[in-house]
Amino acid sequence: MALRHAVLAALLDGELSGYQLAKAFDVGVANFWYAQPQQLYAELTRLEKEGLVAGREVLQESRPNKRLFHVTDAGLVELETFTAASAKPAVVRDDLLVKVQAADHVDTAALVAQLTERARIAQAKIDLFGALLRRLRGDRTEEEFLRHGDRIGPYLTCLRGVAFERENRDWCARTITVLEERRQAHVPH
Repeated sequence: MALRHAVLAALLDGELSGYQLAKAFDVGVANFWYAQPQQLYAELTRLEKEGLVAGREVLQESRPNKRLFHVTDAGLVELETFTAASAKPAVVRDDLLVKVQAADHVDTAALVAQLTERARIAQAKIDLFGALLRRLRGDRTEEEFLRHGDRIGPYLTCLRGVAFERENRDWCARTITVLEERRQAHVPH
């Protein structure tokens, strides 16, 4: 997957400025595709040149003018082609996992601190995604929303984000327990 597809998918809900797109990535899309704001602005420029998105200038009185972007018909075709292609399995590249791999040969106190921080971040994301899920479904139950909601794609990806972060949190907690128990067992009495 390229950043272009994530940007196109994020614009499916309507027009967004580059700033709004960055916020959308930060809140929802980042659970499956991370991009820095400057990467998003550059990608919007490329997509507009290729005719996959169209932008329009919005005049503002007390602030600088802004551009709003939306997916064009050509952009929808691009997403359709992308969606039809087979997906590659996800690959994990996580420096914390490399550090835990070396746990038998290093002082684990620093690892425990990093795992604690990672678990805290995971819980914060779980809370954020939970609020987003509630906002997306409104007063409907989850099953009602999944059966009859207007756009379930963002909801389903957010559910995946919650599951991913819960697993991160739980793995961190278990790893901390194991490392601390082993450290305690090896402390001379």
